Amino acid sequence: MKSILACITAGFLMITGVNAQTTTTTVTTSSGTITQYTPGSTFIVKETSGPVTYTYGDQVVYATSSGVVLTPEQVQTRIRVGIPVNVEYAPVGETRVIKRVIVEEDDDDDDDDN
Repeated sequence: MKSILACITAGFLMITGVNAQTTTTTVTTSSGTITQYTPGSTFIVKETSGPVTYTYGDQVVYATSSGVVLTPEQVQTRIRVGIPVNVEYAPVGETRVIKRVIVEEDDDDDDDDN
């Protein structure tokens, strides 16, 4: 009886594994200059093809080109209209959902103590 139950359980697990679906998210990067920005609401970038509207995802990471993640305070001062950005997004139908916004390094980090 135990061996029959083990076979049924193993068969069920194999069938379940075959029917399991994996989800792959494609992330694409675009670059341009921010033309409209309202945190959590509006994010429009002027790209070579023209203005592109992005939608905010569940979690948007703001970082420098070297990978340093910006604090909320840094986001408030660094992300603004007129700055060049790279936007990593996931296309969902015709919508571009922001995953990461990358800004250039802060020039204030240079040591100019002369």
